[in-house]
Amino acid sequence: MPELSTLILYIPIILLSLVVHEFAHGMVSYRLGDPTPKIQGRLSLNPLAHLDPFGTLMLLVTMIRGFGFGWAKPVMIDPRYYRNPLKGSMLVALAGPAANITLALLFGLPLRLLNMGFWPLRLNPDLTIILIQFFYTGLILNLSLAFFNLLPIPPLDGSRLVRYFLRGQALLFYLRLERYGFIILFALLFLFNEPFHRVFSLVLTFGVFLITGLRV
Repeated sequence: MPELSTLILYIPIILLSLVVHEFAHGMVSYRLGDPTPKIQGRLSLNPLAHLDPFGTLMLLVTMIRGFGFGWAKPVMIDPRYYRNPLKGSMLVALAGPAANITLALLFGLPLRLLNMGFWPLRLNPDLTIILIQFFYTGLILNLSLAFFNLLPIPPLDGSRLVRYFLRGQALLFYLRLERYGFIILFALLFLFNEPFHRVFSLVLTFGVFLITGLRV
């Protein structure tokens, strides 16, 4: 069980990561001509505008296990405002994971410098360890959110990407699967937890290595 100080360290990172993810969805939709996110107050970095209590709790619980699965309140959009609704929906969906990958790069940069033997801050060892833990937690959480949301399972963001490339009967079949999306996710996370966690951990480890050069 992590120490209280470790749990406290998770909270600001979780808030930042979820809020930036949803803000990115709303901002891209707004830039594409959809006023809905602005009308609903989602073009804000205020956590109260975005957080879902259960989804945030789930993220905290799974972070304790070393990876992060959770969600905030979905940003409502209206693709009818887009010049190309199908392409616009895909771009809006990808904005969230892209925002988390950007945060992962920012959190990972100090760790990359550390791995190169360059640590610009002259701090006492205890504070240095806390900072390294903070950056590593932010890196892992944002990679987890990005990769998890890119899974091609409705209603995750990855399903919008898949939908963009499907046509005809394949698209109709995939659309029918949307009603079972949460059931599939439940089975993946709880019934097939061990194999899924094993594969997901390998993907995370590879992502950490690409960004920091560290083998964990």
